[in-house]
Amino acid sequence: MNDTIAVIGAGMMGSAIIKSLRKGGYEGKIIAVDIAPEKLADLEKLGVKVSSDNRLSAAHADIIFVIVKPGDVEKVLKEISAEINGKLVISVAATVPLNFLKKHASESKVVRIMPNLCALVQAAYTAYCCTENVTEKEKEKVKSILNMMGICDEVDEKYMDAITAVSGSGPGYMSIIIEALTYAGLKVGLPRNIALNCAAQTVMGTGKLVIDLKEDPSKIKDMTTTPGGTTIEAIYQIEQSQIRPAMIRAIEEATKKSQAIREKLNLT
Repeated sequence: MNDTIAVIGAGMMGSAIIKSLRKGGYEGKIIAVDIAPEKLADLEKLGVKVSSDNRLSAAHADIIFVIVKPGDVEKVLKEISAEINGKLVISVAATVPLNFLKKHASESKVVRIMPNLCALVQAAYTAYCCTENVTEKEKEKVKSILNMMGICDEVDEKYMDAITAVSGSGPGYMSIIIEALTYAGLKVGLPRNIALNCAAQTVMGTGKLVIDLKEDPSKIKDMTTTPGGTTIEAIYQIEQSQIRPAMIRAIEEATKKSQAIREKLNLT
């Protein structure tokens, strides 16, 4: 695929997507668009064309990523409305529903996605949903792009708030787990770099076991646990901490927050 992609909004997530596409060997041209020059400098070194002009960049692109704050989506779509007719527009704005996007990009093929920061290392989970006028061929094109960032699933839009809570914000939660494991390693005498590498690789590897083996996490837990061993002793202590209810409450509240942001900004 050699379509030209314009990424409007080259902040943390925009840069992560661009870098992931470059690492994945994307063959088409990529245009990074942002009003802040400092966000574009590193991307330009990667051979990415940079610009501060949303309209001109959208006009020269076949696929347009819109990666701005939810409250800025309407303004950006209105600005580039004439340049995106008939084109694929991929919104990465959390909480912004397809109906709102369709209202302001009525002649476009609109896709709403929810990736996470792991796109930076091509290990993201991305959920996506599409307007009715996106063809199967175009969906395959979208899927090909998203798979360069990690793995993806097409989902019913009603799940997007929950996915935002579980996966979109997920690297923040996992960072707490890794940090906790690292400090636990320090507590039992590990050097800091060993404790951190040990913790981070174990979290990453466990996720890979679940994905690659297609196993339930409980099965992975059982595979690790032996009678009277160290794992069962540690699990007993962890279960005393009520970590499961804490995670469930966190996801419930993050899901409600996603819904509240949409209502506050009147994104209907």
